[in-house]
Amino acid sequence: MPAAAPSAIAALRDRIVRIEQRGRPDSAVLPFGIGEMDRRLPGGGLALGALHEVAGGGGEATHGAAAALFAAGIAARTPGPVLWCLTRPDLFAPALAQAGLPPDRVIFLEAGDERSVLACTEEGLRHGGLGAVVAEVARLSMTASRRLQLAAERSRTLGLALRRWRRPAEAAEFGQPTASMTRWRISVLPSAPLLVPGVGRHRWLVELIRCRAGESADFEMEACDAAGRLAVPADLADRPGAQGRSRLAS
Repeated sequence: MPAAAPSAIAALRDRIVRIEQRGRPDSAVLPFGIGEMDRRLPGGGLALGALHEVAGGGGEATHGAAAALFAAGIAARTPGPVLWCLTRPDLFAPALAQAGLPPDRVIFLEAGDERSVLACTEEGLRHGGLGAVVAEVARLSMTASRRLQLAAERSRTLGLALRRWRRPAEAAEFGQPTASMTRWRISVLPSAPLLVPGVGRHRWLVELIRCRAGESADFEMEACDAAGRLAVPADLADRPGAQGRSRLAS
């Protein structure tokens, strides 16, 4: 079977995006500011007014520290306060501040169970006056994610589902279908060695596992800075195609 021309694939993706957005309010995007990543996302960035999923990879599946900082960096680049709904009050506020999200921008909401987290997240997304709403949940059904996606669309608020599990074996649920626009997995990589004793800027393997009307890809990135921005490692910046590898499927 002959391979489809790139222009034909791009036209088909644009058509799918228009079909999926039919009847929805126009939605802006939040670019990462890194061309290799933004080119893989419809519209050139993360869709505002949409739900996105983030989880840790490998041993990060349970505590999800890198995934939480990745979500914090995204939320930090939205205007307005951020509502963070959780059941386990184990966030380290100074680390969130280093990812661009200071404590005075965050409203922490501790709920008794995940059902309450989802209900509060939906109410936060419906509010319309928040920059972003983060929900820490292990389970996310198609019905629950659809409700969050619709609430985000109506208020044009960015929703982030931070998936955290009690046991690594439970992370297999991350492969179940949801209504999220994108799905990300963040794993920790060794930092670049420094010329002097110390620890360099953290590095992450950022996997775009699923992107509706977009393309899956892997990226090696430096962790969020104090403005919530990722960066391409200096030793990869001049290597064509090294900072982003396409994948055919999630």
